[in-house]
Amino acid sequence: MASNTSPHILGTSANLLGFCLFVITSLHINSQIETHVIDELTSVIALFLTASCIFSFISIRTSNAKREQQSEAIADYLFFVALLGVFVIIVLISLNFIG
Repeated sequence: MASNTSPHILGTSANLLGFCLFVITSLHINSQIETHVIDELTSVIALFLTASCIFSFISIRTSNAKREQQSEAIADYLFFVALLGVFVIIVLISLNFIG
């Protein structure tokens, strides 16, 4: 049986995906050369979060125990990588405002 973190990953990934989309939208308003890197990184992180949402959803909806565990593990790893990416984005945005 899976550890039942999929519902938490799904909800949190969806919220962080909204954060990434907000960052992308607000950076298009401010078109500086420094924000181009942040924009690209945010887009990649949004893809990781979307994939994490998909695998979490598959884990929740499947009746196959092995597929549930595999999907949850994939979602967990993707979420962790995306979370590190969000940290990097926040640091870059902070440095952009400071400098």
